[in-house]
Amino acid sequence: MKKICIVGLGYVGLPLAHAFSKKYRVIGLDIDKSRIEELQNGFDRTLELSKEQVQEALENEMKFIDNIEKAKDCNIYIVTVPTPINEDNEPDLTPLIKSSQSVGTVLKKDNIVIYESTVYPGVTEEVCVPELEKVSGLKFNEDFYCGYSPERINPGDKEHTVTKILKVTAGSTPKIAQEVDELYKSIITAGTHLAPSIKVAEAAKVIENTQRDVNIALMNELAMIFDMMNIDTNAVLEAAATKWNFIKLSPGLVGGHCIGVDPYYLTHKAQALGYTPNLILGARQINNGVSKLIADKAVKYMVKADKKLNGAKVLVMGVTFKENCPDMRNTKVIDIIKELQEYECDVEVYDYWVDKSDKESKNLPFIDELEYDSKKYDAVIVAVGHDKFKTISMQEYASLCKDDTPIIIDVKGVVSNPTWRL
Repeated sequence: MKKICIVGLGYVGLPLAHAFSKKYRVIGLDIDKSRIEELQNGFDRTLELSKEQVQEALENEMKFIDNIEKAKDCNIYIVTVPTPINEDNEPDLTPLIKSSQSVGTVLKKDNIVIYESTVYPGVTEEVCVPELEKVSGLKFNEDFYCGYSPERINPGDKEHTVTKILKVTAGSTPKIAQEVDELYKSIITAGTHLAPSIKVAEAAKVIENTQRDVNIALMNELAMIFDMMNIDTNAVLEAAATKWNFIKLSPGLVGGHCIGVDPYYLTHKAQALGYTPNLILGARQINNGVSKLIADKAVKYMVKADKKLNGAKVLVMGVTFKENCPDMRNTKVIDIIKELQEYECDVEVYDYWVDKSDKESKNLPFIDELEYDSKKYDAVIVAVGHDKFKTISMQEYASLCKDDTPIIIDVKGVVSNPTWRL
């Protein structure tokens, strides 16, 4: 009988655990004790699962634990921990290594360890497997086996949920590959794609987000060029999109735990092999520069309006990495705020999606409500396209600003008549 332990209960692990709990005995492990307490009380701070869904998992006898010793009778371990980058944009495999070491302490003969974390090709077998072998004393592909099935969760997306997204799978032997594929096929209604090797599956995942990063970088570079020409970028894209094979994307900030991070895993491996991936690195450079461009535009318009930058009040609306989602990981809005603070601007932040506990931990100047008709701000930057921001009228946006000619910077195309739009 299959008993599954999901290691890591974030945006990826928790929905996966919930899906598996409908058919199998499942244990959810996370080292964050407060996270475990919240889930045991039926609350998911990521908002990926509703209170009813968390309760459903509990009723399916799913256990939430913070000590892997309580999962030692499991025979399948699925690792869904983050794979971030460090300050030098190099892969930080620490969470993956520590998780592998932890699983190694309870690993038994014939167990399968499946990784879902995004990595460069080779990490599962060259980094994780040695840790499993060293701690457990077992031999890979004789005593235990591995699989890889990259996560494809889109945080905040209630349409493309875990079971509705086609899943790539792979295993360390042909037999294990079939077992891993059948396991996921039993819960993924969208179906699966069995890759020929773990490295192929790892590579497939890392290029998904690299492709998006490069495409968005093109849109951002075009936006910069058209801005210099005083041409409306969105109008250009609308016109170009009338051609059947034009890929329509929009310029914008590229943050989060995937698109702004995963390309660095691929470039790291490429450079280690002696190849410089100029296109990918160039795209990263362009996208990382968008925050400064937005802050500089706000400053430019304040200077043109004879506003004193030192002490100028600026409202930044939205701080999560994407719309309608509480996730602030690697959000590039933070970079806008830091740039403005470098000019000695007095910045305030409003985001109704961010949980109170996250507001307190991030040490940002949050406000709880928008003060319409306050005429309080020298400039307003709408940085994230939350649904609520789309319902605010131009008159209401203007009423937040001090002057009759308000300065409103629109990053996501939600304001009808902004001063400047990316």
